[in-house]
Amino acid sequence: MQQPQLQPRVRARAFLHAAVKLSPRRNPFLLRRPAASAGGAVAGVQLTVSDSELSSRGFAVRRTAEGLDVAALNEVFARVGFPRRQEERLRRALEHSEVAWLASEATGRPVAFARAAGDGVFNAVVWDVVVEPSCQGLGLGRAVMERLVAELRRKGVGNIVLYAEPRVVGFYRPLGFAMDPDGIRGMAYYRSKQNQKQH
Repeated sequence: MQQPQLQPRVRARAFLHAAVKLSPRRNPFLLRRPAASAGGAVAGVQLTVSDSELSSRGFAVRRTAEGLDVAALNEVFARVGFPRRQEERLRRALEHSEVAWLASEATGRPVAFARAAGDGVFNAVVWDVVVEPSCQGLGLGRAVMERLVAELRRKGVGNIVLYAEPRVVGFYRPLGFAMDPDGIRGMAYYRSKQNQKQH
């Protein structure tokens, strides 16, 4: 029987690994973190903006999926170029994820979102980092990522990874993520189109 050939994804993605696993001596990103911040530190992660500062700017910080309008989140996904998700499947994914998101205090709708899935002890993978296009450039993506990483670190998770489009790799580096640290390469399994038709 002939083995089916795997089809690579069209979009290139970079594998990034959280720098929190590496020692400060070998990790230049830990040395670049701001020494002090108005936001304070949570679980060893420096917050650049506090929850109260975000609130004063009209954004409510949320750390669970409770109250998250999945249809509105799907709209944000579409506006940033992500595929829309089946709402029931997205709800199930959220039940198994750590989340951090910001809601507009005026509308309650999500304006920034990030989630991570993993074993809750050793490993986590960050997914679906999005910011409403009209709110980009305000530091909201950084705010949700700092809070998500802080929660994972608070739980003792030391291996945090993500996949990123090449155009946004620069966003993650100041947050402590490094490309292919110590020569580690990320790999992903993709079923061939032929296999997908058979299952």
